[in-house]
Amino acid sequence: MASASAPAPAAVAGAGGGKDDELADLVRRLVDAVALYADRLPFDLDRQKLRSLTTLAAISVTLLFAWKMLRAPQEQPRRPRRRAAPSSSNTSSRSRPGALTATDVCSSADSRAHEALTLEQLVRHKLSEGRRVTCRLLGVILEETTPEELQNHVTVRTSVVDVLLEIAKFCDVYLMERVIDDESEEKVLSALSEAGLFASGALIKDKVLFCSTENGRTSFVRQLEPDWHIDTSPEIVHQLARFIKYQLHISPQRQERIASNVFSSPSLEQYFGGLDQR
Repeated sequence: MASASAPAPAAVAGAGGGKDDELADLVRRLVDAVALYADRLPFDLDRQKLRSLTTLAAISVTLLFAWKMLRAPQEQPRRPRRRAAPSSSNTSSRSRPGALTATDVCSSADSRAHEALTLEQLVRHKLSEGRRVTCRLLGVILEETTPEELQNHVTVRTSVVDVLLEIAKFCDVYLMERVIDDESEEKVLSALSEAGLFASGALIKDKVLFCSTENGRTSFVRQLEPDWHIDTSPEIVHQLARFIKYQLHISPQRQERIASNVFSSPSLEQYFGGLDQR
């Protein structure tokens, strides 16, 4: 029994490392305390047997303590397994009918943002704080699309009036067009006045320019050096692309983008009516 138990304290001492001195001291204190208590008993005890039993009990406690110390590092708490992020294909396959997609959410957010913005804020946002704007009349401000039509009648597009006046509040606006005769000029100015475009003073007649050729309109724009030019002619827009900071090409049909600084829209008011056309 003694020979079988002898190697155990040595093994524990080796495993305990720097703590074996404290354990030995604890055993000695325990044995001495038991021996001292035995002297006070009213009957006699064999001190040698008592010391052996006390030592055996102390060794048992030591072994139990050492076993727990050695076992503790092996029983580390398990980390919770991370759930794999669902792939786009899995997400789409599990989507419920009627559930909002990311595109629907973005569209809904853009719609709410558009409703919250005023026309003034939309104009400022789209023009990027531009301070000078030049704009063609035919096909943009007027219903007519050719100079020949202006000889017979001139009609201002009512849907564009508010947008144009808003632009004129904080931009220096010049309107220009090619006409065939002086009578056409008078008809254009009269139609603009009747539409109320000169009433606020933001737009003035002196800034409505007329010329007899398409090159004349190009020359006007080059001389005025606007931040924005608005036109319906793809040829003129292309010619001015390297000279003007931004241009808006008005065209009923969707056109390929002429340059990175050229935007397109079916109408002036439609361009300022949405946030997703820039």
